[in-house]
Amino acid sequence: MIDLRSDTVTKPSADMRRAMASAEVGDDVYGEDPTVRILEERAADLLGFEAALFTVTGSLANLLAIRPLAGVGTEVLCDSGAHLARAELGAHGAVNGVTMRTWTDPCGHVDLAAIERVIAPDLGPFLVRTTCVSVENTHNFAGGRVQPLPALGELRRLADRFGIGLHLDGARLWNAHVATGAPLRELTAFADTAAVALSKGLGAPVGSLLLATAEQVADARVWRKRLGGGWRQAGVLAAAGLYALDHNVERLAEDHDNARLIARSAGVDESTVETNIVVIPTSDAAGLVARCRAEGVLVSAVGAGVVRAVTHLDVSTDDAKQAADVIARSLSN
Repeated sequence: MIDLRSDTVTKPSADMRRAMASAEVGDDVYGEDPTVRILEERAADLLGFEAALFTVTGSLANLLAIRPLAGVGTEVLCDSGAHLARAELGAHGAVNGVTMRTWTDPCGHVDLAAIERVIAPDLGPFLVRTTCVSVENTHNFAGGRVQPLPALGELRRLADRFGIGLHLDGARLWNAHVATGAPLRELTAFADTAAVALSKGLGAPVGSLLLATAEQVADARVWRKRLGGGWRQAGVLAAAGLYALDHNVERLAEDHDNARLIARSAGVDESTVETNIVVIPTSDAAGLVARCRAEGVLVSAVGAGVVRAVTHLDVSTDDAKQAADVIARSLSN
């Protein structure tokens, strides 16, 4: 099977497994795992934050990142297709006690006018107070679209004017960095907190990172443990993340090229495929998924009329060409 359901399906390479096997480890709940500490320090430096915290999932990193910005009974604003709102099973309401209001943009971009219209910084005891705006870069369900840097700078100025926090869900920020050439620190400069994934395009088997101030990370470490997310000799997994940062960032350009190859065959406008995700409109998403599976290609339905194909390091250019042919045939049936 050629698996294009998600870039989360990647498996660690032989060299990554060797790095994991030789990792120096300790008990991370005690703060004694040296490989975890190296990963956290490196990530914080790369992305321009005071500190970082290694977490098991991106959903946990997002949950911990929202906590210091949005207190119980306040609200977070985000795009209606954001992972935060759509794909984290209501965790921010269930655990953080916050509500969400959304704007909708076809590209998943920041809509400054819409955000300014709905911000409610403090309107008395009758309306929920806006305390945070969350931005996803790249935007998963919009097809891996990249947030324009000028809009992020304008959002920072807007947030400062209203005294609200900004969170960056940067699960695929590495893809935005490679696609645009923008330095990682420029892509994070607007945000108070951020989360980035190691287990998607970078190919690590497990793990994401929360980025924030040292004080916020210290509090998040407590909450990580409270939520059952403390881990012991996690350096084995942190070593995979370090290997990924060393070897798997720049190669994301290959995934982007392969995604455009698939888009051409699927009749999708290539200009809308900025990174490694192809969103394919269809009258029958379930049927298209089934037809592709029957020919050895796995794609996923993300709506009744939308199928998603995601390229990654376990999909070669030859695989992408073969998958593109299958998708094209399946669309015509």
